[in-house]
Amino acid sequence: MTIGVGGSTAEIELAKLENMTGEVTAISEQEYKQRIEKAQNLMKAQGISATYLNAGTNLYYFTGTRWYASERLVGAILPAEGDIEYISPYFEINTLNQYMTVKGKIHGWQEHECPYDLCANVLKTMGITSGKLAIDEATAFFISNGIQQATTNIELVNAKNITAGCRSEKSEHEIALLQTAKNMTLEVHKSVAKILHAGISTAEVTQFINQAHIKVGAPAGSYFCIVLFGKDSSFPHGVKNPKNLAENDIVLIDTGCQVEGYNSDITRTYVFGEASERQRTMWEVEKAAQIAAFNAAQLGQRCGNVDIAAREYIATQGMGPEYETPGCPHRTGHGIGLDIHEWPYLVKSDDTILTKGMCFSNEPMLVIPDEFGVRLEDHFYMTDNGPKWFTEPSYSIDDPFGYSKT
Repeated sequence: MTIGVGGSTAEIELAKLENMTGEVTAISEQEYKQRIEKAQNLMKAQGISATYLNAGTNLYYFTGTRWYASERLVGAILPAEGDIEYISPYFEINTLNQYMTVKGKIHGWQEHECPYDLCANVLKTMGITSGKLAIDEATAFFISNGIQQATTNIELVNAKNITAGCRSEKSEHEIALLQTAKNMTLEVHKSVAKILHAGISTAEVTQFINQAHIKVGAPAGSYFCIVLFGKDSSFPHGVKNPKNLAENDIVLIDTGCQVEGYNSDITRTYVFGEASERQRTMWEVEKAAQIAAFNAAQLGQRCGNVDIAAREYIATQGMGPEYETPGCPHRTGHGIGLDIHEWPYLVKSDDTILTKGMCFSNEPMLVIPDEFGVRLEDHFYMTDNGPKWFTEPSYSIDDPFGYSKT
C-alpha cells in the first residue's frame, strides 16, 4: 500500500486538523492605495485617461471592495489623476459603503435610469470628455458596449496592461497569503489520502475535503474540488458520472481554498494499493516534466519557454509532441492570486517576461487516453534568485507526501 494512503477515518483525521491562519493579516488601506498609485502611473505612461473597474477581483484588488458582478452595474472609475469614484444602484449604496476599504464618492443610479449615461457624466465631472478609457478586461460585453454608446468621443481600450501590470507581480504580503493558503491545502491533501478505502465515492471525498479546509481556517471551505479515480483521471477536469475507488486505482485530487481572497490550487496523484510498472513509469515522467518546467522558469525568460521545456521533455519519452495525447494536452501552468487562473500563463505562445513576484502553478499533466492521467501540481514564485516552490513536489509514487524522508 502507498505510504500515507488509507488506514484511517474521516472523524480521526478531521480531529487532528487545526486552524492555520493565526498569523494572517489583511491587506491594508495603505497597500490598496499603493496599488492605485502604480495603476495611475501606468495609465499616464500609456496615455490612458481613466480605467473602469467592474465588480469582481480587479475592483477588490485596487480598493478592497468585495462585490460580485451581476446584471446591475457596480464599479469604479479610476482617473489617471485624482480620486477614485464609484458607481452603484441607489439601493445598494449603503451596503457598498460597508465593503469599501478605499473610500470614494458614490454615484447612484435608479432602476429606471441608464447606468452608462451615469458613467459618462462621472467622466465629464473628472474633466474626461475624450481620450482613452481602459475597460476592466473581465467586464461583461453589455456593460462595455453600454459605456461605449454613452461616450462616443472616448476610445475604449483593454485595461489588461493596467490591471495585469499591477497584479502579476505580487507583494511580499500577497506571497505570504498565498503561502498560507497552499500550506493549508497541502495538509488537507495529507489528511484525505489517509481516509481512502475501496468503495469510497468521490462525493464522500469531496465532502471531507471541504470540511477539512474549514478546519484549517478557510471559512468557505474548498474553493473547488476535483476527485477522480482510475480511468476517470484521464479526463483533466472530470467526468459526468465518476466511479468509486477500487484497489490499485490511480487517485487524482485537485483542490484549493482562499485566504483573504488569495487562492491555493494543488494536485496530488498516487495509487490506492500497489502501483503497476505502467503507472510508475508515467508518474516519473510527469515529475521530471514538472522539474524541467521549474528549472526553465528564470528571470528574463519568456513564460512560454517554461511550457516548451516541459513539453520537450515529454516528447523525449515518446509522447506528444506539442499538445497531443498521450502527452500534456493543456498549458503547463497559470498565474494565481485573487483569481485562481490569472495572467500570465505558462503556455507556449505567452511572450510575457518572467519578473520577480510572479506566481504560477506548475502542472504539465500527462493524459494517457483510456488508461489514466497523472497531474502533479505545485506552485512557485519568482525571486531575485529564480523560482521558489510554495510547496515541495511529490516525493515518489510510493510515498507522495515524503513520510519516509523524516
